[in-house]
Amino acid sequence: MADMELKVVRYEISDKIAIITLDRPDRLNSWTGRMHAEYRWALNEADGNRSVRVIVVTGAGRAFCAGADSRALSGHVERGAYDAGTPDDLARPGFGTDPRFDADFAYHFGLTKPVIAAINGPAAGVGLVLACYCDIRFAAAGAKLTTAHGRLGLPAEFGLSWLLPRMIGLTRANDLLLSSRVILAEEAADMGLVNEVVPSDRLMDRAMEYAGQLATTVSPSSLRATRGQIYTDLHGDAAGAVSRAQRLLEEMMTGPDFAEGVAALQEKRAPRFSDPEAGP
Repeated sequence: MADMELKVVRYEISDKIAIITLDRPDRLNSWTGRMHAEYRWALNEADGNRSVRVIVVTGAGRAFCAGADSRALSGHVERGAYDAGTPDDLARPGFGTDPRFDADFAYHFGLTKPVIAAINGPAAGVGLVLACYCDIRFAAAGAKLTTAHGRLGLPAEFGLSWLLPRMIGLTRANDLLLSSRVILAEEAADMGLVNEVVPSDRLMDRAMEYAGQLATTVSPSSLRATRGQIYTDLHGDAAGAVSRAQRLLEEMMTGPDFAEGVAALQEKRAPRFSDPEAGP
C-alpha cells in the first residue's frame, strides 16, 4: 500500500521501537473506518521496517480506545446494515503467514515483531479487542475495560469469543463476554488479562522500558521465531509444536544471532545483535 496521510493515528520510531498512537482524543480515540485503515498502515510499516524490533500501541489523551464511534454506530442503524467504512486497498500486516490469521485483528498473529499495548485509559469493545490481540499489556491504574457488545445488542466482536477463553480461562471469559460488565485494570491483572498495572504517569515509561529490554537483550530472529511458535502452536497440537521447535533450533543454530549470543555469554557481556539483513 502506498504512503498514507495520517489524520487519526500517529506513527513514530524511537530507538528501534515503533510507537503507534490512536489520535482522536476529543472522541476518546473511538474507532472508525479511517482509524482502522491508518492503524493497519502504521502496523504494516513497523513490521516491515528492518530497524524496528518492537511495536508499542497506545492512545492519545485520557483513553486507549472507547470502542466504535457512536456516530458510526448510528450510521449502521440508519442503513440497516454494517459498513466497515474502510477503503479497498487496506494494508495487510501479518497476512500470508498462516490462513488462520488472515482476518481483522487476527492478522496480529502473523506479525514478525512483538506488540505491546499501553492501555492509558478506557478500552471498550473494539478497543479491548485491539488490546487483547497485542502480545503484552500494561494498563494505567484505574483504567476501565469492557467487552461492551452486550449493551449494544451485538455478538462478541472480532474473535474475542475464541481469544479470551485462551487468555484467561473459560469461566472468567464467560463472565466478561456474557455480562459486558466494566472491570478496572486491577481486576484485569488479577484475571491475567493485563500483565501489569502501572501509575498513569509512569505507563509509557514502563511500556518503553519493557520494549527496550526486548529490543536490546533478545535477538530479532528469536523474537520473530518465538512469536511465530506461540500463535501457530496455539492453533495446533503438542507434537507439532515439538517438531516445529526442533526444526527452528536446527536452522537458527547456524545463524549470526546464535553465534553472537554464545560469544556474549562466554565473554560475560551484553549481546550486540544486528538488525536483519532483509525485511520480513
